Amino acid sequence: MLGYLFMGVAFGVLLQKNGYDFVWAFFMATFIYAGAMQFVAVGLLAAGTGIWSVFLLSLMVNARQIFYGVGMLGAFAKMGKKLPYMIHSLTDETFALLNIKKPSAGIDKTYFMFFIALLNHIYWIIGCVSGALIGSKIVFDTQGIDFIMTAIFIVIFIDQWKATSNHIPAIIGIFGSLGCLLLFGADYFLLPSMILMTFILGLLKNKLE
Repeated sequence: MLGYLFMGVAFGVLLQKNGYDFVWAFFMATFIYAGAMQFVAVGLLAAGTGIWSVFLLSLMVNARQIFYGVGMLGAFAKMGKKLPYMIHSLTDETFALLNIKKPSAGIDKTYFMFFIALLNHIYWIIGCVSGALIGSKIVFDTQGIDFIMTAIFIVIFIDQWKATSNHIPAIIGIFGSLGCLLLFGADYFLLPSMILMTFILGLLKNKLE
């Protein structure tokens, strides 16, 4: 909850400082609901970037969600009418929580997963709108505030590391990402590293389960 709130506030403040008020923050948080892309969108909106450039950049930034979706195919198969919302609300943090947290005995797993996604979405909306309102009232230097996203991902990684004794997927992720970073550079390493990790984990699936 705190991660979503703090990251949402950071986004809302940045958005407001670029001339867009809490109404924009609300609709972007509700319908776009993509933390990294929303931070990127602040710069795109301020620069007046063309629609096709925005489309291609959005596709690149959010391409990793394809791999999350593949990983959740089995878990989402029984979601029924909740499936469209689960697809819309599958963020990095929600994906991590859905894989870490398990429902108590007697709790419907589909509703357990649905409310994790819904609450995360609500926290995000509250954070974004609050940030925009705070940014309109308080004047301060926002340089570096978007680093909060990196901090959140580090916390999630540490939480996942502590939650399991099998660290092989995490180690594959670390070295796969570093290898692709060296090969493709900081601007293009994300998608190749996701493909590489999916391929290796697919090969090791039976051994890891």
